Amino acid sequence: MQKCSFCNFASGVSSLETRAQYERTLLEEVTAHRWSWLPETIYFGGGTPSLMPQDTLRALMNAIPKQAVTEATLECAPGTVSAQHAPEWKRAGINRVSLGVQSFVAAELRETGRHHTAETVQEDVETLCAAGIDNINMDLISGLPRQTKESWAHSLEWIERLHPPHASVYIFEIDDESRLGNEVLQGGARYGANHLPTESETAEFYELAVDTLRRFGLNRYEISNFARSGWESRHNLKYWRLEPYIGFGLDAHSFNGRERWSNPDTLSDYFAQHERLSGGDRELTPTDPSEERFFVGLRLTAGIQPTSQEWTRFAQPIRKWLDAGMIERSGTRLRLAPGAVLLSNEILQDFIDV
Repeated sequence: MQKCSFCNFASGVSSLETRAQYERTLLEEVTAHRWSWLPETIYFGGGTPSLMPQDTLRALMNAIPKQAVTEATLECAPGTVSAQHAPEWKRAGINRVSLGVQSFVAAELRETGRHHTAETVQEDVETLCAAGIDNINMDLISGLPRQTKESWAHSLEWIERLHPPHASVYIFEIDDESRLGNEVLQGGARYGANHLPTESETAEFYELAVDTLRRFGLNRYEISNFARSGWESRHNLKYWRLEPYIGFGLDAHSFNGRERWSNPDTLSDYFAQHERLSGGDRELTPTDPSEERFFVGLRLTAGIQPTSQEWTRFAQPIRKWLDAGMIERSGTRLRLAPGAVLLSNEILQDFIDV
C-alpha cells in the first residue's frame, strides 16, 4: 500500500514488531475501557484497516459489547477485498464496508498514488455481495488533479453501474503538509499539481454529483453524504447529531456529550500514553453544545431545531444568512439553502464564539 499524495493523516511505515505492538496496545485499550453505555455502531477507519490480521479484527470485535450494535463498518482500499477475507469479516460482525475509491479514472488515480482500477472496484463489490455484505459506501473526490467535467461524469456513471446504497462526495482540499500540497506551494508539477481544476470547476463538479446521484436514488442527507432511504450511515449520523462516541487507537477522537479528547498522533506518544494512563485519566476539552449544534448539525440536509435561547444568542448570524439566502427557515427549523453548501465553512464559522 502507498500513502495518497494528498493525505496528511497520521500514518507511516513501521516494522512488523512495531505493528504487533500497536495491535496489542489497541486491543488492551479497547478491553480496558469501562463502558457506561452500549455502542450501537462500530467503525474501523484510518489507514487501511482491511489489511488488519483476521485474528486481530476478531479479537477487537469480541472486546466490544455488541448487544445493541446494528452497524459495523470496515474501511477498505480497493484491491484489499478478497474471497477469503470478506466472509471472515462477515463472521466477525462486519456488515458495512466503505471503499475509498476516490475516482474511477486511471489518470486521476495515478496522480494520487492509487493503483486500483474501475474493474478492481467492481470485483470488490461482487466479492462483498457474495459474502453477504451489501451495505457498501463509495468515496469520491471532486477536484482531483487532471479531473475534468467529462472524467467526473465517468466516475459518476460507475456509481450508477455498481449501484451502491451509499456514496460520499468530498471536495478536494489541499493540505500544505501533504506531498501534493507542498508541490503546489513550490509551484511544481509532480502529483498533478499544475493540473488542478479551478475552484469554480470543482464547485460545478460537486453540483453535478448532487443532481446525478439524486437521479440514481442517492439523496443528499449531509453535505458530503448521499444514500438510498434507510441506508444512511448510522455511525456518522452520531457525529452530526452530537451523540457520544469513543475512539481507540492512534489519533482517535472521543466525545461524551460534554467534553472531547483524543489520543496522540504518533506511535511513540500513543504507546507512552497507554503505559501512563491507568484509570483513563485524560485531558478533556469542554464543549459549547449550542455552538456545536449549529456548526455540526447544519451540515445535515434536515438542519436543526434551535432552542429559544439559541434563537436569541445567534440572532445576528441567523438574520445575516437568512437575508443572504444562505440559510432557510421552515417553522422552527433552520437548514442550509441548497446553494449554500459550498460556502458552508464560512457560514458555520459565524456561529462560533457568539
